[in-house]
Amino acid sequence: MMQFLDAILYDFSQLLPLPVIVVIAILLAYAFFSLGVFMLQVWQRHNALPNGFELILLWHSADYLSDKELELLAYKQLEYLRISARIAPMLGLVATMIPMGPALRALGEGKLTDVSMALSQAFSAVIVALIATIIIQVIYNVKRRWYLSELCEIQKLRGERNE
Repeated sequence: MMQFLDAILYDFSQLLPLPVIVVIAILLAYAFFSLGVFMLQVWQRHNALPNGFELILLWHSADYLSDKELELLAYKQLEYLRISARIAPMLGLVATMIPMGPALRALGEGKLTDVSMALSQAFSAVIVALIATIIIQVIYNVKRRWYLSELCEIQKLRGERNE
């Protein structure tokens, strides 16, 4: 019975490499797309252009929004970055572990070429996933700080309006 369950789990795990690698590739593409958008926003903020200050721009167009509503919008803006930064390393680990089964079997059979191929696939996937994670995590942290400072600025502007 145990061998049957092992065989089912092994067979199932061998279906996962392609979907996992595709998702890692999508996350890497998302990381570079986000980096481009982020660099544009850095340039806009550096040149004090209104589009670089998303929450303040939104508040000027809809000043009826409360602080909590603006905070919720900031969280929504950061959600894909946060989720991607957490999922990418997990998928990298999954992509590393999946080829280990075939690599261990090949090692037991003395097929060192197969072992080498499986291990290179495993390490390539985790490296790509970690690069995506680094890019996304940096963007997430900087944008979170930006949003917090914009929320503080909006509170100051509200105080000045009420005086």
